[in-house]
Amino acid sequence: MTRAAHADTAALAAELDAADPLAEHTRRFVREGDVVAYLDGNSLGRPLADLPERFSRFIGEEWGTRLIRRWDEAWMRRPFELGDRIGALVGAAPGQAFIGDSTTVLLYKLARAAVEARPGRTEIVIDDDSFPTDRFVVEGIAAERGLTVRWIRVDRAAGATLEQVERAVGERTALVLLCHVAYRSGFVADVPGITAAAHAAGALVLWDLCHSAGVLPVGLDAAGADLAVGCTYKYLNGGPGSPAFGYVRADLQGALEQPIQGWMGAADVFAMAERYEPASGVARFLSGTPPVLATVALEAMVELIEQVGIEAVHAKSLALTDFAEQALAAHVLPLGAALASPPAGPHRGSHLTVAHPSFREVNARLWERGVIGDFRAPDGIRIGLSPLSTTFAEVQTGIAALGEELRRATR
Repeated sequence: MTRAAHADTAALAAELDAADPLAEHTRRFVREGDVVAYLDGNSLGRPLADLPERFSRFIGEEWGTRLIRRWDEAWMRRPFELGDRIGALVGAAPGQAFIGDSTTVLLYKLARAAVEARPGRTEIVIDDDSFPTDRFVVEGIAAERGLTVRWIRVDRAAGATLEQVERAVGERTALVLLCHVAYRSGFVADVPGITAAAHAAGALVLWDLCHSAGVLPVGLDAAGADLAVGCTYKYLNGGPGSPAFGYVRADLQGALEQPIQGWMGAADVFAMAERYEPASGVARFLSGTPPVLATVALEAMVELIEQVGIEAVHAKSLALTDFAEQALAAHVLPLGAALASPPAGPHRGSHLTVAHPSFREVNARLWERGVIGDFRAPDGIRIGLSPLSTTFAEVQTGIAALGEELRRATR
C-alpha cells in the first residue's frame, strides 16, 4: 500500500460520507467503546441508541402496569403484526409472515412441513456451501424421513445458479432449500427463476433470508415463493438471539402441517382442548409462547427501515460494497489476497469476502485494534456492511488496517 493509495481512498470515503443521504442515521446507533471500524453488521447489528428508553417504557408501562392483561390487549397479536411489517420489507402481503422461534427451529418446521406435503418424493435439494444450520437441518430431516439429500456443488466465491437448480430438480424433488444471499460470498440467488424451476418440477422452495432481510429487496410474493425464514439480529438489529421470522404463502397455509404442535398454534389457545386442532392461517405455524420482550429492539429497527425505505437502504448497500471493493484493491489485494465474492452487480449482497491463508491470524490482530470483521474458515474475512449504521470512513479505516496487518503477517 502506498501513502497515495491511502490518501485517495480516505478522500473518497470523506466525499461519499458527505454526499450520503442516509448519513444522519449512523448517529442513531450506539458507537461507544474501542471499536474504530465495525465490519460485522451481517453477523450482529449495532443496537439503536434509544433502546434503553424503549425497554424502560416497555417494562414500566406495558409489562409493569398491565401485567398479564397485556397478552389480551396486544401481545397475542404481536407475532403477526410485527411479522406483517417485516413481511412488507421482503415483499410479502399481510397474513403470511410471523415472528416465531430461532432460525434453526423455523427452518426445521417449514422444511419438515414441506416434505410431508410432497408424499412419494424422496429428495431435498440444497447447495454444499449453504450455512451449516441449513445443511444440518436438511440432513436431519432426510435421516428422519428416509429421504436423500441432493447436493449442488457450488463455487465458494459465488453460489447456486438457476442452471444448477434446473439440472438438480426433477420428479423426485420434494423441497429446494437455498440461501437468497450466500453467507460466505454474498452471492445473490435468482429467487424468481429458481422458484419457477422448482415449481415446474412439482417441488416446493424454502428461502433462507438471513443475509438479505432488511438490506435488499426480496420480492417473495412477486416471485411466487412458497416458504421463507430469516433471522433478525443481522440487518434487522434485533440483538443477540432475537427471534426469527417465517413466511408461508397464503394458499399453502391450510395444506401444510407443522411438526411442532404447541398451544400457541392451536385453533383456540385457551380452550385447553383434549386434542390439537391447528389455527387457521399463518397462526398455525406458532408453537410456544412468543418472545415478546425480545421483539422490542427488533421493532425499533423495523420502524427505522420503514421510515427510510428498503430501496434507499439497498442503494447505500451497493455504494458501500462498491467502495469496499475499491479500498480492497488499493490496500489488500496487491498483497496476495483474493476477492471471493461476485463482482458489482445484481448478484452481490451487502458483504464481501476476501481470502488469504494468513487471515485467521490477521483477524485476531484486527480485533485487538478495534477493527471488527468476521473470519470464516478456512481463509476468509467477511466485510459486512450494514447501510444505516456504517460510514464510508469506517470502511476505509477497517480495510486500511486489514492491509497493514496482512503486510505485517507476510513479511
